[in-house]
Amino acid sequence: MSQICHTPRTLRPLTRPLLPLGEDVRVWNCCRAGNVAAAVALSRSCCSPTSAAQLPGLCPACPSMNSKALAALGCSLLLLILAECQEKEQPPKATEKKITKEPKPNKLKPPKATGQKLQQAAAKPRKAKVRVKPTAPPSQVHQPASILTRVVARGRFQKVPDSLTLRAGDTLELRCRGQAVRWRFPAYLEDEDEGRLRIKHFERHSQLLVVNSMAADTGEYSCWSFQCRDSECQDGEDRTGKAFIFFTDPQELFVPTEDYYEVVQLRTNHPTLLPCQVTSPLAKVTLHREFPPEEVAVDGIDISYDMKRGFVIHRPRPSYAGSLFCMASLDGMRQISTKYMLIYINYPSSAPKPMVSTSASMVRTGENFNVTCTVFGEPEVAVDFTWEYPGQQIGRPPYIRERTDLARRGGQVQQESESILYVDEARAIDEGLYTCSATNLQGTTTVSTRVRVLPATLSPKGAQSG
Repeated sequence: MSQICHTPRTLRPLTRPLLPLGEDVRVWNCCRAGNVAAAVALSRSCCSPTSAAQLPGLCPACPSMNSKALAALGCSLLLLILAECQEKEQPPKATEKKITKEPKPNKLKPPKATGQKLQQAAAKPRKAKVRVKPTAPPSQVHQPASILTRVVARGRFQKVPDSLTLRAGDTLELRCRGQAVRWRFPAYLEDEDEGRLRIKHFERHSQLLVVNSMAADTGEYSCWSFQCRDSECQDGEDRTGKAFIFFTDPQELFVPTEDYYEVVQLRTNHPTLLPCQVTSPLAKVTLHREFPPEEVAVDGIDISYDMKRGFVIHRPRPSYAGSLFCMASLDGMRQISTKYMLIYINYPSSAPKPMVSTSASMVRTGENFNVTCTVFGEPEVAVDFTWEYPGQQIGRPPYIRERTDLARRGGQVQQESESILYVDEARAIDEGLYTCSATNLQGTTTVSTRVRVLPATLSPKGAQSG
């Protein structure tokens, strides 16, 4: 093999007989290009009588070779040339591998799957290209700094926590950073006229001062600032601060109110709050019924307790109706709160959806007709109907009949409320728009229909007598 597909003499030392210089280079170029047939042809051409005489070591048997020998020699030459050409092609492949290994993160292995699997295999390396920054745990996420601080002493400030406990009589001084600051504080201080509440606005902050504090001052204190540019001011995002502040008083475990009884509505599918707020977060609070005297179970599902708000009834029921109160105990002292009179109301989930229909959209003068307004809704939900009709212009009195019944629709039992407006001996004035308005605790809905009154026609007897 090395006698045909060999490196030119200028590149390899002379260790064996060579072809003439021109033919030697041509054969090697053919091998390098992978043109095996051309290389064989050139090697055969070199085995001419002249070449054999010139190079006896390379072509000693050319003149006496038969066809079979030449065929065998050709096949062996093809195999040898192909093997040596493959050897010479290996170094460039090694360099290509090194090149592809350099961009290691972007290297893609050809997937064996086809179709949808091929797309999935190609999609996975693409995800590796995207650098996802590790997210910090919720506790480490940056929270906007609160603009609300408390003045502890002169020149000393303290960040206000979510809840703060002070003693009644202490002075509370809060500062809120920003321009055009607004404050919100417990309702008891809104009606305060003794000068205990003082608010001052400065260029870069606002000050809220409560002196001679009382247990009734317990509640939420909050502020927010506006971002002002030129003459326009808007609410600033994340520019709010709030804190719930307890003013403890051993003689007042509950925030005092002026009412001894408070009426509270228990609405269907609507949470109900019993606002028995305590003045100390350490107080133990329970819920009780007045008649019969018993403690109401608080399971956190139907009823839950929040010391900043009171008891919340999440699922109102008729059985909760009656007189309820809260009881607080702390350091051997017990107190009861305002008594709450709970009234259960079957509150509708939405405004009524009435439907209107007529016995006839066109009637003759003197004929009778009626207009019906129907509402389907929750059982035991009252619906009120009102009508507007053309005869009201002349004061024509209406005749209306209403009824309520239970009906099954779509596998559910619903209440069917109906109002029917009767019109006897229709006249021309009765032609026009008939409007029905249905109202419940959630709102009012109006629907209309039109009735046309045609002139009367003569009967056959009347036509003969005429």
